[in-house]
Amino acid sequence: MKIKSLKLKNYRNYDFLNLDFDDAANIFYGDNAQGKTNILEAVYLSGTTKSHRGAKDRELIRFGKDESHIEAVVEKNGIDYQLDMHLKKNGAKGIAINKMPIRKASELFGIVNLVFFSPEDLNIIKNGPSERRRFIDMELSQLDKVYLSNLSNYNRIVNQRNHLLKEMRADNEGNLRDTLEIWDMQLIRYGNQLLERRMEFIREINHIIFSIHGKLTGGREEIQVIYEPSNGSLTLEQALSKNRERDIRIKSTSVGPHRDDICFMTGELDIRRFGSQGQQRTAALSLKLSEIELVKQAAKDTPVLLLDDVLSELDKHRQNYLLDSINDIQTLITCTGVEDFVNHRFSINKVFHVHNGQVTNEN
Repeated sequence: MKIKSLKLKNYRNYDFLNLDFDDAANIFYGDNAQGKTNILEAVYLSGTTKSHRGAKDRELIRFGKDESHIEAVVEKNGIDYQLDMHLKKNGAKGIAINKMPIRKASELFGIVNLVFFSPEDLNIIKNGPSERRRFIDMELSQLDKVYLSNLSNYNRIVNQRNHLLKEMRADNEGNLRDTLEIWDMQLIRYGNQLLERRMEFIREINHIIFSIHGKLTGGREEIQVIYEPSNGSLTLEQALSKNRERDIRIKSTSVGPHRDDICFMTGELDIRRFGSQGQQRTAALSLKLSEIELVKQAAKDTPVLLLDDVLSELDKHRQNYLLDSINDIQTLITCTGVEDFVNHRFSINKVFHVHNGQVTNEN
């Protein structure tokens, strides 16, 4: 699949922007804080409805404006799709596919497969579990609409259960305990479906990452990704029952997929806790490259790679491996200069200079 064009109106620091992309490498260069990342963010938003930075809709609208508009034209299996997104400061976003409004954001998923790679992703191994859960949720939501539906239902139930737990502290008669049982049954239902799909995802990743990591380390290290459920060896039902009084005391749901983690091991070493910075970054790079390959296999198509100023964070060996790995997919790359690509003899198809919210095509 390919992103053919992008139009922005009142988005971040852009008043109006109209871009046509090449099918291969598109490079956006310029000083920091000029708007390069905003372009990649808008592309990601058009395909996933979410900012990779976790920004709220109102934060994406140009200062002093009430609405913002994104239009992306993508080609998938020889068919063009126009994706329109209206962001509103005081209301829900509006989404349309080929000018037909959709009611659920999930209808958009599956049209575009995007892999976003930023410097922050290099810290996914050493940072907290929430970032690793977000990685697995975002990827599976793009690939599997059933997972997206189950995740939405699960998160809604956790929020409602937590609200009930807070109310129970003031329930002297104990009338709300029966209600808690009802929420637990639903949480177990959707939680188990999430767990099953996540475990399958980890098995798929392990098949891919082993080879990539071996090449990145020159065969010196082997890597294994392990899913760590918060319920340990207990079933989710057993864990919820065991922790019920604790949950009532702390007014929060302490076990379930929303508390799980992913472990990265090389030999007996837990890279998250005891790996060097080099080992952590190599594992993160292996994970992102595995994500690209997994999308290729699952979607039977190539994703679009959004590469946000990552090269400056990698040494020459990792730079070379990354650039060699992405020469067959459409890539949108931001950087402060094009020297790294020229030195690598990387094929540059379109070059854009970004300065103060203005983009100039230099080809």
